This record gives sequence, structure tokens and C-alpha cells, in this order.
Amino acid sequence: MAMAMAMNVSSSCFCVAGNRTSGNRLRVVASEDLVGLKIKDDKVKLGGSDLEVTRLGIGAWSWGDTSYWNNFEWDDRKMKAAKAAFDTSVDCGITFFDTAEVYGSRFSFGAINSETLLGRFIKERKVKDPEVEVAVATKYAALPWRLGRQSVLTALKDSLNRLELSSVELYQLHWPGIWGNEGYIDGLGDAVEQGLVKAVGVSNYSESRLRDAYKKLEKRGIPLASNQVNYSLIYRAPEENGVKAACDELGVTLIAYSPIAQGVLTGKYTPENPTNWSSRPDLHSPSFLTKLQPLLNRIKEIGENYSKTNTQVVLNWLVAQENVIPIPGAKNAVQAEEFAGAIGWRLTGEEIDELRSLAMEIKPVTGFPVEKL
Repeated sequence: MAMAMAMNVSSSCFCVAGNRTSGNRLRVVASEDLVGLKIKDDKVKLGGSDLEVTRLGIGAWSWGDTSYWNNFEWDDRKMKAAKAAFDTSVDCGITFFDTAEVYGSRFSFGAINSETLLGRFIKERKVKDPEVEVAVATKYAALPWRLGRQSVLTALKDSLNRLELSSVELYQLHWPGIWGNEGYIDGLGDAVEQGLVKAVGVSNYSESRLRDAYKKLEKRGIPLASNQVNYSLIYRAPEENGVKAACDELGVTLIAYSPIAQGVLTGKYTPENPTNWSSRPDLHSPSFLTKLQPLLNRIKEIGENYSKTNTQVVLNWLVAQENVIPIPGAKNAVQAEEFAGAIGWRLTGEEIDELRSLAMEIKPVTGFPVEKL
């Protein structure tokens, strides 16, 4: 059976890609313009909104952070690496970036706000390339002392100031609040009507909360564009708790964070070579990595058939679920270029099912606690 193949070559993201044609003949395309054309064709509408974004985005959680990532320190070397990750992503046609007001919190020693960095990178890029279009997604933190729709607008305007932008493409509620959620949804609607955002979404919302938010916005003629949740080959809770089915039914795009399970699915870590430091010991423990090896070995075998890495295979698996946009976090240019190679090709149905079956033999990992609020 002929197999579609694709490879990325060099930091300029020049591509050679293959696609199926009738009769299972292999067609190979080589062009310096291929990446730009492919990504343009690969853009998808975000939910029922008019916003179009690339099928894969880049998460900026680690940029400037000292509380969870970067071994609790941020320096000039990491700054340059993050800037290179941004530029390489754009060079490769990936122009959808996700950040949040709490990433790189000012309450963390030595941290720089991720929104500030992303805004700076966009501004510097536009000096060299005035026509570049970057889609920015950021998030509102539903902190207990924040009440009412005005708190959403106030926080959004603060985010816009840090980003040095007049509007953003997507504004999301980062997690459901302990109370005040109806006011938060009202605030999202106000943001759309005031022209501060092109689309609105939620994050870490259960099926019932998702449906409630959708209905409330629908009454104002505003689509709920997205729900950003933890979703990967080894964390498939959205499939099991009704979130994925509800997103598909309502036309809400599922944005998948932690799509490579914080590096575990890359094959970088082994039982003999676990990471020296981890905020998720359940994921990076030798015992869990031992259980993961059969799956990782098969991912590697499949990837070799396409000249793809483990990372590219597991990201492509998510894209193949349809109505899903993965947002892996890129810390440097090498990671960004690798992520770009996850789209523009597709696993077969048999491979998708096989990987799911192998993953189901592994005890599910724990997700983000707010999902259960």
C-alpha cells in the first residue's frame, strides 16, 4: 500500500511532501513556496467564528516563566531561544500563538510575563516583515476576587497593554470560576461587541459548563469558538467525559494543551534516562516510562515510515481526530521547526486506531484538577 510521506529540511522550512493520488500512486512535490501554500490551505475556522488559524498553534506557557518551567530561572539565553522559537514558527507558517495573563506571573521571582514577550516578538517581527499576520490567543484568570463582566474587560485591556495590541484574535476564560461564571461569559460577549476580540472561548470546561456557555453566548448571536483542554494520546479524558463529543456537536473547536504530555511522548525520556527534574513525577517516573515503551516503540516505527519523529506522529494523531488544534509549547527553534512538520500529511486510519489501542493499555495519567470543578 502506497504511503504518504513528508519531510522538513533545514531551518528555512523548505519542504518535500508527498500526497496520495488516485490509484495509490505517490506524488512528490518540491517547492520553496510549498510551506506557505500548504499552511494557507491548512487554515481552519475556529468554531463558528470567522477567525481562521493554522491547524497547529504554539503554546507560550514557558516563555518568561520561573514558577513551573525553566528550572525556576529566566535569563537572556532562554529569552533568545524563545524569540527564535517564535520566528521559526512564523517562518514555517505557524502563526497561531497561545498565551495567558498568568504565564510568567509577576508574583514569580525573576519572571517576565509571557504576553509581554509575545507582544515584543510580534513587534520586532513586523519591523522586518510588515505584512506578517499573527493570531494571538490569551486568557482571563477567573480568580475568586474577580466578579462580574467588567472584570473580564478590565483584564483584557491589561493584556492588550502588555501585548501592545489594540485587539486579539481569541480571548478565553482560563478555567471556570468558583462563582461568577455567568458574569464572565457576559464579559466575553461584551469584548466581542466592543471590537476588542475576534472570537471568544473557554478552557478546562466540562461538557455541562461548555453547553451553558454556548447557550448564553448564542442568545447574543456570538459563537463560542473554542474549549482548550488537556488532550493527548495518553490523556484522552475529553473523549471519555463528553467534552470532545459536545465540541463536535456544537461546532466548538477543541484546542489541545499538553499534546505531547510534557515531553513524555517524544521518546526523549526512558526508564534508564528519566528527567532530573519534573513538576509531573507521575509522568516522568521510571515505572510509568517502562509501561509506556511499547507505545513509544510503535510510534517510532510508524514515524520512520513517514520520515517523521515521535513528536510529529503524536501531534498528527491529534489533528486526525478532527476539530482539534494542538498547541505544543516551543522553547527553541529546533522544537518549533519539528512541530511544524506535524501537519501537511496524515496517518492512516489503521495507524490512528492502533495507537489508540496501545495507549488504552496504559493507566490514564492525572489531568489538570480544575477540569473537575
